[in-house]
Amino acid sequence: MSAVSTPGIEQLPQPQDVLEQSGDENFTVASAILGRRHVKHLMAIYGFARLVDDVGDEASGDRETLLDLVEAELRAIYDHGSPRHPLMIDLAITVRERDLPIEPFLRLIEANRVDQRVTRYETFQDLIGYCQLSAAPVGEMVLAVFGAASPERIALSDRICDALQIIEHLQDLGEDLAKGRVYMPQEDLRAFGCGDQDLADQHSDSVRALIAFEAGRASSLLASGAPLARTLPFRQRLAIAGFVAGGRRALDGLGQIAGGHVAVGSVVRPNRRFAWHFLKALAGR
Repeated sequence: MSAVSTPGIEQLPQPQDVLEQSGDENFTVASAILGRRHVKHLMAIYGFARLVDDVGDEASGDRETLLDLVEAELRAIYDHGSPRHPLMIDLAITVRERDLPIEPFLRLIEANRVDQRVTRYETFQDLIGYCQLSAAPVGEMVLAVFGAASPERIALSDRICDALQIIEHLQDLGEDLAKGRVYMPQEDLRAFGCGDQDLADQHSDSVRALIAFEAGRASSLLASGAPLARTLPFRQRLAIAGFVAGGRRALDGLGQIAGGHVAVGSVVRPNRRFAWHFLKALAGR
């Protein structure tokens, strides 16, 4: 009987495949705004977030086992061991230089584990609970890199991150459905007379009304978190203001969809979890 092989580091996405999605020009802009020292650390966080996302969303084979492997690499950093994956080696430098806590990283891994077993959310609070795993940790990591991760700032960042994650889900309704996932709360679908499959056609009045409703919630969250920017030094304030503005621009596009002026496909970007968009925005997008 042949032994069952255990996935090794070589089965994780490789750095060139992960980092090619970053767009070098964005980090040139970020260097000018934030300084190269901060950009180096943000790039390390980006590499980790994309690595975890790629494993949880796109990897072939046993994704749960591969996520366990990423967690083992992460824990090696905090146990004063030696991670082996190049992106985790870079992350180790950032963790040690900026004294980052392990908990936000573990929550990002858990978000991808949740995606393997949960495909529907009953209530809006259930969805927010997921956003606290999949989106909020990145904001907390960035604040920690800035040396600004106070409880008050983290609370404001969480609202912004939750809002941007909801906006992302609204933009990707059809794409997520094709993957068997529905992130819109089931209770809201029922309230607007929608079934899961209706989300594939954003031309219907009921789906447009649903989009408008959820976009309103995201807008309120974004507005309530926006005061974060003015609590930070000037350069960091510019970065935070940039991604809040990006969220508002996306909401404008969703407003056009809800009003029937454009189809959802004309503003949808390729599916990326929040971490990617967060760091693109910090990088000047």
